[in-house]
Amino acid sequence: MYRIRFHGRGGQGMKTASRMLGTAFFLTGYQVQDAPRYGAERRGAPIFAYVRAAKNPIHERGVIHTPDLVIVADESLVPEPSAGVLQGATEHTVILINSGQTADVWKHRLNFPGTVITVPVTTLDHTAQRFIGATCMGAAARLLGVISREALQTAIGEELSALSHDIVQRNLQQALTAFDAMETHAGCVRTSTAGTGETLAAPDWVELPADESDAAAAAIHASATSVEVRTGLWRTVRPVIDYARCNHCWWVCSEFCPDSAIKVIGGRPEIDYDHCKGCMICVAQCPPHAIASVPEQLATENAQ
Repeated sequence: MYRIRFHGRGGQGMKTASRMLGTAFFLTGYQVQDAPRYGAERRGAPIFAYVRAAKNPIHERGVIHTPDLVIVADESLVPEPSAGVLQGATEHTVILINSGQTADVWKHRLNFPGTVITVPVTTLDHTAQRFIGATCMGAAARLLGVISREALQTAIGEELSALSHDIVQRNLQQALTAFDAMETHAGCVRTSTAGTGETLAAPDWVELPADESDAAAAAIHASATSVEVRTGLWRTVRPVIDYARCNHCWWVCSEFCPDSAIKVIGGRPEIDYDHCKGCMICVAQCPPHAIASVPEQLATENAQ
């Protein structure tokens, strides 16, 4: 099975690159998985996408921990710990970096035992960096040695069919230029069997300590909590109790309050307005409707 990771930044097209490579694999007769992985969607944030391809059904799921090929679209990600570019890489792994530096320079910098290859600057048009995803994908396809130019062209056309003809052709040009530039490295990426379900060790049992209830409960008055943060200042409406209608049930309003801002003393509920955020859950849960929602400004004026 081929296990491939694309590393880039939001906006560089790594998700699309993984889809194009996955489609090219599929057109070549492979079973394929391809998916991106990232947190908040924002331009410039580190993301990665992965592709699995095999002739047999793929039973692995989740992220790729032992990649056969790592593609790095932005060299500034390499020293960034959160990007995890070298995570799981071994001497078996091939690393492809988009960089103006030579492969020897990167191999020395990383002290990496495996193969390091750079996408030559001559294959890149630096006035159109938005096509870097297609460039890296084309280079990766050549390194794999099992994807033809025809499959590459068809995959790009299918995945970018919603875009204009000019955009599709520009992506195709960049991908094929990189594909041809990697001719001397064609087929250098080898499949691996590492990391299959049969070879993974069973996880150890983890004992989780249990705190005493007064420490684990969501009580704002417990020690070492944020009692000094007056969250009542956030309020725009406040709950007000009509004790004439209160059933003195002693538990409903206090139990449902998410901030433990209601205490019941002697059957009489009392609201801690310093920490009541005004969510009005108590108003909705009170069986006799003894709690009303009052605008904060009006309640303040009445108190004065």
